[in-house]
Amino acid sequence: MARRIARWLGIAALAIGYPLLAHYTNESAHSGSLGALVAIAPVVLIALVLAWNSPRRSIMLGVLMLSCVALWAGWPALELHFGLVYWLQHVGMQLILFMTFGRTLIAGRQPLCTRFAEAVHAPLTPQHELYARQVTVAWSLFFAAMALTSTLLFFLAPLASWSVFANFLTLPLVASMFIAEYWVRRWVLPDIQNAHILDAVRAFRNTPARPR
Repeated sequence: MARRIARWLGIAALAIGYPLLAHYTNESAHSGSLGALVAIAPVVLIALVLAWNSPRRSIMLGVLMLSCVALWAGWPALELHFGLVYWLQHVGMQLILFMTFGRTLIAGRQPLCTRFAEAVHAPLTPQHELYARQVTVAWSLFFAAMALTSTLLFFLAPLASWSVFANFLTLPLVASMFIAEYWVRRWVLPDIQNAHILDAVRAFRNTPARPR
C-alpha cells in the first residue's frame, strides 16, 4: 500500500512539476541549457524504455547512444531552439490522438467510441451506434483543433503564451470535453445507464479485438 501511494505521489509530482518547469524555461530569457535539457529528457527517456524492451536491445541501445552523441554535438543549436522541441512533442501527441480516433472513421472500420460503448452497453441500439460515431468525429475534430491551435500560437504568439496553452490548458480542455460529452450523452441517450470512464476502459481492454 505504501509503495502504491508513493508511486501515485511520484506521478502527481511529475505531472505538476514538469509543466511548471517547462513553462519556466519557456518564459525565462536565460534558460537555454535547462530548457534544452527539460525538452529533450522525455524523448530520451521514452526512447530508452523502448530500446530496453526491444527484441533487438543491443542494436537499439547502440542507436540511442549514437543519437545522444548527435544531440551533444548539436547542443548549442538545441539551446537556442528548445521551444521547437516542446512544440513538436505537444502537437505530435495531438496528431497521434487525432489519427487514433480519425482512422477508425474510415469506411469498413468500427469507430473507436463505438468499441468503447459496445464493451460496456452491448448490444447497442441504432441510436447509440450513431451517437458513438458522432462522438468519435467530435474527438477527432477536437484533437485536430488542438494541434492547429498549438501551431498557430507557437508561430504567431510569444513562446510564453503558447506555453500556457500547452502546459496548463491542454488537460483542462480534455477534461472539459469529457464532461461535455457526458452531459450530452445523458440528454441524447437518457435510457442508457451511464458508466464511469474507467469501467469503459476496463471492459474495452477485456474485450477481444474483432476484425472489421
